[in-house]
Amino acid sequence: MSGWQVQEAKQRFSEVLRRAESEGPQVVTRHGQEVAVVIDIGEYRRLKGEAPDFSAFLTDSPDWDDDLDFPRGQDLPRDVRFD
Repeated sequence: MSGWQVQEAKQRFSEVLRRAESEGPQVVTRHGQEVAVVIDIGEYRRLKGEAPDFSAFLTDSPDWDDDLDFPRGQDLPRDVRFD
């Protein structure tokens, strides 16, 4: 993780963001104490546990071949009693 003092992070915010995307978390310090971390949005969502929206899920799903065979059992369903 790279470290930035608050003043430097403010002056070079675009670079802090670029490095968060390319290198990973960027730690911001004030008077030598760690006060914040700038992370990539993907990492934030992973840590937060957000589920992608349904359209993103569908577009990111594996490419299934059209010739896949999903065998189906020929057994009839079992009888169920409703008492």
